[in-house]
Amino acid sequence: MKNGVNRALAAKNKLYYLVLVALVGFAFSSCSALGGDKEPSYQLSSLQALWLENGDTTYGHFVRFTTQQSDETNYLYGREWTESEDVYEEDLLPKGNGWFKYKFETNGSLTEIHLMDNGGAEIPKVYVVSKLTSTDLEYYEKDRSNNKFYFSKVVETK
Repeated sequence: MKNGVNRALAAKNKLYYLVLVALVGFAFSSCSALGGDKEPSYQLSSLQALWLENGDTTYGHFVRFTTQQSDETNYLYGREWTESEDVYEEDLLPKGNGWFKYKFETNGSLTEIHLMDNGGAEIPKVYVVSKLTSTDLEYYEKDRSNNKFYFSKVVETK
């Protein structure tokens, strides 16, 4: 009789253990299904605009992500300049200093290759976009997440 009771208790404990494991597994999978582990998804068209760093017109550091196809597959052209240093967009020589090629992926990976007037080495730099809305852009260097850049979209008037 004692063996029968022990087997029944062991089976009951095993059942409780299996139910507990199933509930924990379900809890983790539901968090993921609700977006807990979901990667961000961004649109290239949201990035393609004129952006002002920190919304600071005094310093005037601008970045423009264009729709212009570069000479390298899957890359587009962009430009970057700082007006407080008396450099304006119209001062940039085509595909020289201030110009860069960029590739943007929907998961937020942003690769920039800065160009130089003298045709020097083109070294890719990888960033991670952490926020991209109709008005705000935030990204950081892939290997240095504490080095963040914040931009506000500039509404251009024609």
